[in-house]
Amino acid sequence: MKLGIVIYTPEAETVSNVLRLGMFALKQGDRVKLFLLARGVECDKLDTERFKVTAQMQEFLDLGGAILACGTCLKLRQTESSELCPVSTMKDLYEIVRDSDRVITLLNATETTVPQHAGVTAG
Repeated sequence: MKLGIVIYTPEAETVSNVLRLGMFALKQGDRVKLFLLARGVECDKLDTERFKVTAQMQEFLDLGGAILACGTCLKLRQTESSELCPVSTMKDLYEIVRDSDRVITLLNATETTVPQHAGVTAG
């Protein structure tokens, strides 16, 4: 399976769980690409006592996963790209969505956006 994961959050526990899922999928023989978008580009600065996010990111890469970071999002934060957060473009995100069998996005518990659908009413 080809799995695409979009990370929007800078919350260490959520990112840690996303990386755990990605590493599990890689060990199953799947292909996994992570795209860091918006505040997700801050992932390489999320290490805490409980969550060693940068070590997990490196392990994910060592297992054959790919990590791409939105160049515009990095620029907005006046942050340079790095080995863990290499600069990429919307074209790269598009290709992940186009080429993946599944694309998932995980948000942390404080992010409660619910999509509104035109013409859909409760009843």
